[in-house]
Amino acid sequence: MKTKIVQIDAKQPQPDRILEAARVVHQGGLVIFPTETVYGIAADCSNPRAMQRLREVKKRSAGKPFSIMIAQKELIRNYTPYSEPKLFKLIDRYWPGPLTVIVPAETAGETVGIRIPSHPVAIKLIENSHCTVAAPSANIEGAPAPTTCAEALRDLDGMVDLAIDSGTVDIGTASTIVDFTGERPQVVREGIISQAGIDQVAGCKHILFVCTGNSCRSVMAEHLCRKVLKGRTDVEVASAGTSVLFPGSASQEAAAVLRERGIDARAHVSKPVTNMLLKKSDLIFVMTRAHRNQVLERVPSVEKRVYLLGEFKSGAIRCEQDLDIPDPIGRSHVEYQECAAVIEDCLQKVIQLI
Repeated sequence: MKTKIVQIDAKQPQPDRILEAARVVHQGGLVIFPTETVYGIAADCSNPRAMQRLREVKKRSAGKPFSIMIAQKELIRNYTPYSEPKLFKLIDRYWPGPLTVIVPAETAGETVGIRIPSHPVAIKLIENSHCTVAAPSANIEGAPAPTTCAEALRDLDGMVDLAIDSGTVDIGTASTIVDFTGERPQVVREGIISQAGIDQVAGCKHILFVCTGNSCRSVMAEHLCRKVLKGRTDVEVASAGTSVLFPGSASQEAAAVLRERGIDARAHVSKPVTNMLLKKSDLIFVMTRAHRNQVLERVPSVEKRVYLLGEFKSGAIRCEQDLDIPDPIGRSHVEYQECAAVIEDCLQKVIQLI
């Protein structure tokens, strides 16, 4: 029996056709589908019969695992305990996209390959399958990976239940695979992302300043830190707020204080603290103990990377409260200047960590 072929628009996937394909996966079937790199085969990773059939179709040896695809970056936490910033720098830069990461699995001694494709059809299929989707390329082991549905069906027609035809893929080369189980992220299969590109992103130190609204203290800290670093390309500096609901600009007084120091902050747009932002940061500097607690409530694994900026003040600290840098919002220009001066003082020592 020939495999059923379903035509699905690559840019605007028809929901009913996606649901038809997703039901096949959810019920233990195999579905050929497009990604931006090559065509793949989707199967329910938790279904032993589906996985055995996938292995037989691919003619893959029992000891070689299948990578999986997920639809959201944060879902990676369900599959690995790995929490080093270099992983999150890379997936924040390249996901969705042609990057597969090999990371330690939840089961000790095992690894798992994970990717988020950028193809709209692939994302919709994964979301609607309601299972962990194993997704190797749609070819017999050792054969070229297909870039069209027709190429995939040359060897697999009748061996899978359904095939989605969305035309020719955009890239046509399998994803770059990066192994995170060694001392540094190592490319084990190069696609359009090179080892040099991986090294550059993973090696860039990410510094994050956190306050409440991301309009005063963290903005001043971000821009003053950049000034001290004098354009170093191996460091990325950002700021965010624990209570940001909508994008906003820097406060007038914060912008004025920075302008007095030759810094233009008019382009600043406030952003909220996110789990991904915290996880990819090598150093996180918060303004108060309350901010630290909020950060650790969100992502406990970053505890060793979170510092009160006030810990770096010059001179003796009289008590724990002195470590907080008070919010100057709504106060005088002089108090903003004093706040900026404290931040500048702290940054002189912070730079020694960078």
